[in-house]
Amino acid sequence: MVVALGAALHVTLAAAPAQPEIGVRSKAVLRVDGLAFRDANGNGQLEPYEDWRLPTTQRVADLVARMTLQEKAGLMLIDTLNAGCDGALPPQAQALVGGEHMTRFILRNLVAGAAACPADSGGMSGPAVTPGQMAGFINSVQALAEAQRLGIPVLFKSNSRNHVDTDPRFGISSGAGVLSEFPKEPGIAAAVLGAGSVEPARVLARVMGQEWRALGIRGMYGYQADLATEPRWHRVQETFGENADLSADIITALVEGLQGGALNPASSVALTIKHFPGGGPQEDGLDPHYSFGKWQTYPAGQFDAALKPFKAAIKAGVSSIMPYYGVPRQLRYEGVDYKQIGFAFNAQVVDDLLRKQLGFQGNVNSDTGIVSDRAWGLEQLTVPERIAAAVNGGTDVLSGFHQAATVSALVGAGLVTEQRIDLAASRLLTEQFQLGLFENPYVDAARADAVVGSADKRAAGLKVQQQSVVLLQNGVKDGARLLPLKAGAKLYTMGVDRAEAERHGFRVTDGSAPGETRASAAGHDYALIRVVVRNVNTSGYRTRGADSGADPSKLNPRTGKVWGAEDGCELAPARNARCADDAELAPGRPMGLIFGGALPWEVNSLSFSTMAQAQSWRISPSLAEIQAVMREVGAERTVLEIYFRNPYVLDEASGLRSAGALVATFGVSDRALLDVLSGQVKPQGKLPFALANRLQAVIDNDPDAPGYPAADTLYPYGYGLSY
Repeated sequence: MVVALGAALHVTLAAAPAQPEIGVRSKAVLRVDGLAFRDANGNGQLEPYEDWRLPTTQRVADLVARMTLQEKAGLMLIDTLNAGCDGALPPQAQALVGGEHMTRFILRNLVAGAAACPADSGGMSGPAVTPGQMAGFINSVQALAEAQRLGIPVLFKSNSRNHVDTDPRFGISSGAGVLSEFPKEPGIAAAVLGAGSVEPARVLARVMGQEWRALGIRGMYGYQADLATEPRWHRVQETFGENADLSADIITALVEGLQGGALNPASSVALTIKHFPGGGPQEDGLDPHYSFGKWQTYPAGQFDAALKPFKAAIKAGVSSIMPYYGVPRQLRYEGVDYKQIGFAFNAQVVDDLLRKQLGFQGNVNSDTGIVSDRAWGLEQLTVPERIAAAVNGGTDVLSGFHQAATVSALVGAGLVTEQRIDLAASRLLTEQFQLGLFENPYVDAARADAVVGSADKRAAGLKVQQQSVVLLQNGVKDGARLLPLKAGAKLYTMGVDRAEAERHGFRVTDGSAPGETRASAAGHDYALIRVVVRNVNTSGYRTRGADSGADPSKLNPRTGKVWGAEDGCELAPARNARCADDAELAPGRPMGLIFGGALPWEVNSLSFSTMAQAQSWRISPSLAEIQAVMREVGAERTVLEIYFRNPYVLDEASGLRSAGALVATFGVSDRALLDVLSGQVKPQGKLPFALANRLQAVIDNDPDAPGYPAADTLYPYGYGLSY
């Protein structure tokens, strides 16, 4: 039931806040002084925390005072809760909401045009559901929460969704499904640079906000304010490039667009900006999801630059911030020597730097799994001791953890005070009150299918995709530039949808038709090849794997030890029965490097020649196939479009530089690409990060420093041609 009072009431009570919609399923609606309120605790009386006329601080204080220690501990937990088949409420929902008193969840289901329920229910990401089913599922969880003693509503959070992503990874990003698609984050940066305005980011925020709110997803694990200063780092494609000022401008636009500044009931999505104080400067480019990648280093002294986008987010009113897994190596900043422990455990980082120095007032949400698998620097401690370190250090909510009793027991053990628990509870409840969830947490599920992926929103996403395309090279053939492609030309394609190319007026030969011997490109006017690079053959990596983490023939050059030597199960086996990098999806099914990235001994293989020879890199089409097509049709007639998930090196030996045209993209559809290549739309994107002219430049560059010396630069930051 939703209750909204008429406009006449607004006139007679003009001095009072406007009557909000009241949404209930099981509790009553209270009417006091002609106004409607949600009877959250079901006692028939209007309590201060139920009174939307009161300041948020007063409502929060009243509710915290009514809560048991166990209920407050439950507020400090967030973990995955996916929809079941066709949006059904899964069995664990009751245990998490009713038993653990949780009010925050991570949502990972793909939102698709049609529901799908595989035998394993989609694994850790759950089955695919339609927009209406997703909205219905979230409503069901809200109804379950409403039925609890105090009726505290739930806040669902998700990783990014509205992007063209060729390789979405669990815990990193979700596929777009039927949501409107924009380029990945570097593509947003490329479009912003080309437009000379943050308008492309504002369009993303507007479309995303409407779609997520229609689904009932009111929180996001994102966006990343990290800088892409280390090209080998697997998370580059979730950043807005290497430039701190550009990233700060885009982050500001997203906070303003999705939250409307400080949170309020009109806010679409509450953001959790990550990963404070800046992921990116990873030692050797390795990922701190894994034990071998825990270290961050700042040899160029650029720590202050890494803080700029976070300062911008705080100024714009961001609701939540997430510290990274990483451990700073020999970091000294403004006279402070930072402890070598994970950022979420470090009071110097969270309480002193983030809160006291930068003035952040919101809640701090840990990255997932810090107290169990990824307690970098605290491997010697027990799980309760790690939780105490995080909470006492300033972290308010623990991601990937769902045991309220473990948190509440810290008070009795003298490890954490109840006053600190109250402070965390207050910060977290503030977010739910500000979003208006205490008045109406429900959405119109019947409307979701029409809102999500509507024609106008898809058109807006397509335009930003077009704006993100970067033209790097456009050679001359027969006295004219190769691009735009001539209408009606004979076009040989690989990795391009044939029907889409034909709709653009080309006579097409598909060189990548499945199950066929590749046709020759000879005799065609042009060859257009879409190049995508992925990491493969990493699912079998294990800390104690004889041919991986424990292989004595594969040593970490930094330590001289096997790659698994820094896992907690090796450093402190009594405290870590399970290796962080030995987790399993199911018995006998290792997770391996599920979060992405190459095998650690191949992280330096970032040039096309080295990737072509590596075990854990796959170029599609293969480098050999690309080179063969270039020979058949002529390099000068070849257009190479490369999806730069990382700032790959177009090394001279690969032969790719000799292509007639080189195009950089960051997640675009075939339609968007062909719109640009055919001349319907002029290219205007600019590179969000520099591209090196040799692999050694990447290896030698300081991981916290953007770009390269001029002698090592093939294309600089901000580069891009047009017609």
